[in-house]
Amino acid sequence: MSSDALKKLPLSVVLISRNAERHLPLCLRSIQDIASEIVVVHNDCTDNTVKIAREFGAKTIEQKWLGFRDQKNLVLDHATQPWILSLDSDEEVSPELLQLIVEFIKADDPKYNGAHFPRKVWFLGRWITHGDWYPDYSLRLIRQGKGRWGGGNVHEKMKLEGKSKRLTGDLHHYCNPNMNSHLSRLVYYSDLFLENRLEEGRGWSATGTVIRSVWRFFRAYIFRLGFLDGYPGLYIAWFDSFSAFYRHSRMYEHMYHTEFPKEHVKPHPLF
Repeated sequence: MSSDALKKLPLSVVLISRNAERHLPLCLRSIQDIASEIVVVHNDCTDNTVKIAREFGAKTIEQKWLGFRDQKNLVLDHATQPWILSLDSDEEVSPELLQLIVEFIKADDPKYNGAHFPRKVWFLGRWITHGDWYPDYSLRLIRQGKGRWGGGNVHEKMKLEGKSKRLTGDLHHYCNPNMNSHLSRLVYYSDLFLENRLEEGRGWSATGTVIRSVWRFFRAYIFRLGFLDGYPGLYIAWFDSFSAFYRHSRMYEHMYHTEFPKEHVKPHPLF
């Protein structure tokens, strides 16, 4: 990219983070040449996250955890530039996407109030380019005041006033350094899923649970060509299938679980 293209743009890059020292330098380095402002809202960090953010010239704000949606909306409120790019700390703007963002903002077409682009995950030693994980189009670039995060506490989603333009460059995602890390997220997100289902007053169905699980595998591995990603594609399809089964089974557990059979719950002889 030419030096002219790397001049600062009227762009705020915003992100939330907690103990993100492993990925944060890669994330901020990918956008530091074009962002006029970087804002990082952090909570309960015990590593070098805040120090690293400040080394990149970021404005850092400590904020008690509000949940993904509300935390991301709060950092939007601290952005001051005409355009806002919302990133996660484990994401990196690829050179191709960076060039397209530069061109999009410089064009400043009044027809568009935002831009969305594919997100590509690095997992098990390769980029995942098929199945349910790709292209995973994400709306992250918005005109100031034209977008807010909505949805529940499980899958927050940017809501935009007006049209969004599709850009073809990839946003790189380094969310799962290994299989153990991937597995550890399952219980946490199933808790959020259960909480959200209960808030919505949703019921449970054995048939629905099974059908969702089976469909997730065939959709990812067969219909969306996950098999082209080799063994990682097979692993992802099976794991996501089980994840769907597990999350929806949490509703059954909530409705019927007791620690012991009723006949075993008797007063202690000392009472």
